[in-house]
Amino acid sequence: MALINNLNLQFEDDLFHVGIIGGGIAGSTIALRLSELGIRVTLLEKGPSLVNGPPICHLHAGGNFYREISDQQCLTLLRQSIDTLKIYPYSANLRPTVFALPKYDKSTPNDLLPRLKLLQAEYEALIEKDISNKVLGSADEYYRFYSREQLEILAQKIDPITPECLDDWMIPVAKNIDYSQVQFPLLLIQEYGLSVFRLAATASLATDILPDCHVLTHTQVTNIEKSENKQGWTISIDSQVTETKTLEVDYLINACGFKTGEVDDMLNLKRVRMVEFKAAYIAHWNQYQGYWPEVIFYGERGTPQGMAQLTPSTNGYFQLHGMTEDITLFKGGLVSSDGNSSQPQLSERFLKKIDSAWEAGSVRSRTEKSIDHIAQFLPSFRSAIVGGEPLFGAQQIPGIDPDNRVADVSFSGNNYARTEIVKASSALDAADLIIDKFIEKKLLEQKSLKCSKQLITSHYFPVTQSLSLNSITKKAELLAKQRNYPADIA
Repeated sequence: MALINNLNLQFEDDLFHVGIIGGGIAGSTIALRLSELGIRVTLLEKGPSLVNGPPICHLHAGGNFYREISDQQCLTLLRQSIDTLKIYPYSANLRPTVFALPKYDKSTPNDLLPRLKLLQAEYEALIEKDISNKVLGSADEYYRFYSREQLEILAQKIDPITPECLDDWMIPVAKNIDYSQVQFPLLLIQEYGLSVFRLAATASLATDILPDCHVLTHTQVTNIEKSENKQGWTISIDSQVTETKTLEVDYLINACGFKTGEVDDMLNLKRVRMVEFKAAYIAHWNQYQGYWPEVIFYGERGTPQGMAQLTPSTNGYFQLHGMTEDITLFKGGLVSSDGNSSQPQLSERFLKKIDSAWEAGSVRSRTEKSIDHIAQFLPSFRSAIVGGEPLFGAQQIPGIDPDNRVADVSFSGNNYARTEIVKASSALDAADLIIDKFIEKKLLEQKSLKCSKQLITSHYFPVTQSLSLNSITKKAELLAKQRNYPADIA
């Protein structure tokens, strides 16, 4: 059994044992990566289930979402997204993303072209290297521009029952967009959606099956000390699901998300990082229940004209972002660590939202503002209503650059690693780098290992990839309901 209920944990002494604190996308992915190889893992999560935290809705397969980041970050996000899709294929929402520049934006659509050509060439090269990398459709159709004339023709077409080509995906946009508010051409890119609920379902189902992965939810870490032999760690826990009070592990991985600094403080390790509280909102647009692409209207972050993002689910439900302080961002929501602690200190009002509940008035106000923000460009969307509770959480950013979107893992001292991912697609890289560190330090050779050595450096996920879409979807819908969200967004 992977989930331990009111039992003492007992392990074979000769097996290398890894302790992971935090069951978000980073901790869960690393736990799967290691336990699929037969490495003994104990995953500690203080919440009731895996993969909670900041809203995940976009795979960023090329990073076109962010105009301000470097080309190299975009190339890294493309590769990471492809690897993530190969491991979590049923977690993707297979629809493209449409990008539009508002009339008031200082850039033009042609300014985006050099990066698009670079990413398309890289995707083509990755496919030539390994045909299994072809997970974003044809490289020839990685992106496509649509003129106003083309959109006006598409606007006359009947909505398809199921989109079968790129033009089909553009039909609802062509029918509903305010042509006077955007620059032409519009841009369609094969950047897919990513479902936090299906990611959580995959992690939960796989860890339940894997014999070497033990998950302790409802478990709080209270103290960490070096083991008596000075090689491993003794973790003190307060758990609702096991009588065990301490765990002995050979290697410790800190995957605590925005609370990573709390574990660093326990170990007296200094680290500079930032934390940002963000939220997305759920709207129900009953007027339109067909297939939509994701739609992004570029804007300047933190201003009233901040980017607007419309992310479709099923049955008229949409997830909304607006990169303004009245919607997704919050005044005082971005904080940095100081010399006294590695943990940036969010104000009490944000911690209250994370740990307990939002005020009903705030939910309605911010959701309605997000609807209005989208309706600037899609006027008919103004008829949408509040569709559920916000998706929210705090995102960690290692260092002092708030524009950093690619980060993975760092190491301190002996047998300790901390994951510091910003985007979900970086989790697999973090796992790979941890295995590289195991090999470098010859840790896997010190104790018996169940897997064959040639599998260590490959993305070996036979159990995770054996899960069916049906089982993942059912579990995802259950998790959505347990977290008080409409099942349709799962």
